[in-house]
Amino acid sequence: MMLLVPIVNVIDILLGMYWWVIIISVVMSWLVQFNVINTQNRVVYMIGSAVNQMTEPLLRIIRRYVPIFGGIDFSPILLLLSLYLVREYLAVFRAWLMAG
Repeated sequence: MMLLVPIVNVIDILLGMYWWVIIISVVMSWLVQFNVINTQNRVVYMIGSAVNQMTEPLLRIIRRYVPIFGGIDFSPILLLLSLYLVREYLAVFRAWLMAG
C-alpha cells in the first residue's frame, strides 16, 4: 500500500498544476476581451492556444450541462471546485494509505 503514496502525490501535483492552467486561461480570456493583450502577437497566441487546448475539453463537458448566465461562464468555477474536491479526496486517501 505504501507504494501507492508516490503515485497519489504525483496525481496531486498534476492536479495542482492544472488548477493554475485554468486560472491562466481565465485571466488570459479577460485580458484578450478587454484588449489588454493582443492575440496577433505570436507568443501570446501560442500561450493562449496551448492553454485553451488544455482546458477546453473539460470546460466543454461542463458547458453542456451549465448554461451561460448573463454573459458569465461559470464552467471554470465549477471545474476548479471539482479539482478541489478531487484533491481533498486524494488527501484523505493518502492519509488512509499512510495509516494502514
